[in-house]
Amino acid sequence: MTADTICERLAATLDRDDAIALLRAAIGRESITGNEANFVSMLHAEMQARGIENVRVAEFLPGRPNVWGERKGTGGGKRLQFIGHTDTVHVDGWREHWAGTEREDPFGAPVIDGQIWGRGSGDLKAGICTSLAALSLLDKAGIKLKGDLAFAYVGDEESGQPGTGISAGVKDYVARMEAGEIARPDFVVYTEPTRLAVYPAQIGFFIADITLTGKSAYFGVPELGKDALKASHAVMSALWMHSDEVSARAEHPLIGRGFLLITGLTGGGFIAVPEECTLSLIRKLLPGESLDDAAREMEAVIRGAITDPDIKVAIAYPAGRDHKLGGSAAEIDPDLPAVSMLCASVAQAMAGRGELQGAPFWSETPFFVNRLTIPAVYCAPGDIRNCHTFEEHVEIDEYLAGIVAFASFMARYCGVAE
Repeated sequence: MTADTICERLAATLDRDDAIALLRAAIGRESITGNEANFVSMLHAEMQARGIENVRVAEFLPGRPNVWGERKGTGGGKRLQFIGHTDTVHVDGWREHWAGTEREDPFGAPVIDGQIWGRGSGDLKAGICTSLAALSLLDKAGIKLKGDLAFAYVGDEESGQPGTGISAGVKDYVARMEAGEIARPDFVVYTEPTRLAVYPAQIGFFIADITLTGKSAYFGVPELGKDALKASHAVMSALWMHSDEVSARAEHPLIGRGFLLITGLTGGGFIAVPEECTLSLIRKLLPGESLDDAAREMEAVIRGAITDPDIKVAIAYPAGRDHKLGGSAAEIDPDLPAVSMLCASVAQAMAGRGELQGAPFWSETPFFVNRLTIPAVYCAPGDIRNCHTFEEHVEIDEYLAGIVAFASFMARYCGVAE
């Protein structure tokens, strides 16, 4: 069968009702970070029902499981991995925002004007369901593969909940791969929402909390104090200049320029010289930039901006991921045959999609690209611009096209057993 023939056959065979029901059921399983087990139990049952073999559930932290399995091919083909995270961000304020409307329940998954709404719909339950429904579509179309398919759904990707958001789930999964417990794939698709673009590159980042401490004094005698808020002004000015310098250094063709963004400032609050002030910032890194070097450079800028030796500086990095300071950037060769094959599969399934773009977010492909040296991309239905908001939803046509595209890519990449 040619690629065109496969795509046409898959599109004609797709069970729309089954695919939509699967995504609505997934949204209905609340899985805010820490409560992944509620969704994993559904995935475990769906994976077994859809003929995935060797399905395993194992906790990466107490009460918080990953689930994974595989479909063995007939032999002679490559191994393709689909992976996504099971947890979502919180729903604080959702019910109040949509009170009295059909969107009021964040887990109700209403179908409205050709869209499926709800928390996690785009980030990233549509991606997970696309990968599962694609396997079922191959089976329904009678297409058997030479290569193996691997499916893994991990927790703890999202941040925001206390004591969570350190990628504990994928760390456990890749450690099992390194130990030989799980077979290494030849290529990985991480199902973050891309509107069916293909992202072979992503940003890196670190978050820094900077505490400046001086000495409080009564407002009538400010000369007796050391003003931490005034020091913060000098530090912020230096950091903004540093951001401009970073941005001017280089521009990546897919993810743009690096920069530093100050995201918060707290200090003062009394009728006195402010003794303490805290700044928060995030630094965007391009592929090839070192997190360690970028942090050292930033720290030198901060300390150089403080002229008073009595102002003390403490810097913390609260968002370690694949690196102790944050998340490293990642990229693979966009001209790899697998990347081109995925782009072509998507473009055939939905006109105008399948473009090469860069991820404006950080997620977990660096664990594969940088740690395991396995090529990985992001691709899935859903729009990152409405994720984490009260507007989170997925276009049904895009979701269904994604299923056809994934199934077609599975066939192309793994090879069809005649």
